[in-house]
Amino acid sequence: MSNTRGIKTFIGATVLAAVSASGYAGFASHTLHTYFALAVLALAAVTSRMKVKLPGINGNMSVNLPFLLTAVVNLSAAEAIVVTCVSTAVQCWPRKATKFNPQQMAFNISMMAFATCLASLTFHELHGMHWSSSTLGLVLATATLFLGQTAPVAAIVALSEGKAAGQIWWGLAHLSFPYYVLSAGVTSMVQSASSHIGWGLALAVFPVMYGVHRSYQVYFGKATETPQLQARAASAGA
Repeated sequence: MSNTRGIKTFIGATVLAAVSASGYAGFASHTLHTYFALAVLALAAVTSRMKVKLPGINGNMSVNLPFLLTAVVNLSAAEAIVVTCVSTAVQCWPRKATKFNPQQMAFNISMMAFATCLASLTFHELHGMHWSSSTLGLVLATATLFLGQTAPVAAIVALSEGKAAGQIWWGLAHLSFPYYVLSAGVTSMVQSASSHIGWGLALAVFPVMYGVHRSYQVYFGKATETPQLQARAASAGA
């Protein structure tokens, strides 16, 4: 049974956190990367519509994460937030047969903006330290995005469905963690390639992400079909 007041309070707190973090990022960002930012934005927006339905949970996952991570580690915090917000809005925009849900849109954009801001500030803070490496910064930025996305989703689902948040988070983390690891690897390759062939060619990883999208579709499709086949077999044998 859903907790309407709790859901509204949680969404409001998420929006407030996102606005505060975005405001701080705006003041803290002094460098603009116009063409690079536009290229990353376009790729993130296109791949955000390449979604797969997560089995066992009312949610989906798109394959735009490597481009969001690329924005985090290469652009200013403000630019990374803009890329994330636009691509999230494109991802969540309903199809023709689906009704627009403003609360869901506000929550998703705010959640992603706050997580991206934390990830960007974490990376750039570590990148400025002499003892730290860009690899460590990328790992921590990925971990920040991972927790910043999965924890709020688990909380809002728990409030909506009256289930335990920890159990929902564990299931969500189990499904999505390999994708975050893969995305960090793709981002690292883009970073290495861009220093030799330029960022324009390095961003040409769209075919890779399309392949990932197709693989996840097949995998999650089989994961969804298996319980249904087992249930049918049990019914037939009864």
